[in-house]
Amino acid sequence: MGILICPVCREKLGISGKTYTCANRHSFDIARSGYVNLLLSKHTGKTVHGDNKIMVQARRDFLEKGYYSPLRESLCENVQEGVILDAGCGEGYYTNGILNALPNAEIYGIDISKTAVDMASKRTKKITFATASVFNIPVADSSVDTLVTIFSPYCSAEFLRVLKINGIMIMAIPSENHLLELKQAVYDTPYKNKVKPYELDGFGLVSKKRITYNFTLESNKDIQSLFSMTPYFYRTNYTQSKKLAELENLTTTADFELLIYRKF
Repeated sequence: MGILICPVCREKLGISGKTYTCANRHSFDIARSGYVNLLLSKHTGKTVHGDNKIMVQARRDFLEKGYYSPLRESLCENVQEGVILDAGCGEGYYTNGILNALPNAEIYGIDISKTAVDMASKRTKKITFATASVFNIPVADSSVDTLVTIFSPYCSAEFLRVLKINGIMIMAIPSENHLLELKQAVYDTPYKNKVKPYELDGFGLVSKKRITYNFTLESNKDIQSLFSMTPYFYRTNYTQSKKLAELENLTTTADFELLIYRKF
């Protein structure tokens, strides 16, 4: 029957034709591409949610060129069979990688961006995708074996709720030198990323792995695509944007940390 629950009443959802319904007759149609919208406006207070089409396409184009493939490969090496939830799945690059590594796993992906989830669901029909917030996950209590969160907002209460006891959370975060050369090319006083303490309430840290390598962006389009994926995109003024537009190629550092936690 699956692990999705109704965002209105929290009852289990089942599929009837091309519609998800619950015991209280709340219904949610499945889009043509295959995902279901389980995001309620009261959960966000907005009418437009998450990344827009241009940003999602830029991220897809960048990721499909393999610049971050070492991170995806390391992620897939650590995910185990069972029920897997990608919380903040975006356009599905990492989620689809998990499917390729574990074709028999029961995999779900949620993201607040309707555009991203629509794009993700077009990749494959073997993953259940839904539009939803990580702060209101439409998934049953203690139903997930592995939760994946890649550069996405962290919600302790919801992640602990949906994970089984001894369930695994795999988190990817940028480490201190991530994209340092890109920042040096744009900003007068670039700074290294500050890595927060690893301790998280309700979880025990099982392992951590640092993934560091250099890669070369060989076109301004790829540079712009990468920059649009970062938080700096929203904090860049005209002069800084002009510097970015003048770059034709750039070698920069990928510096990730892959953290594996177990729920107590």
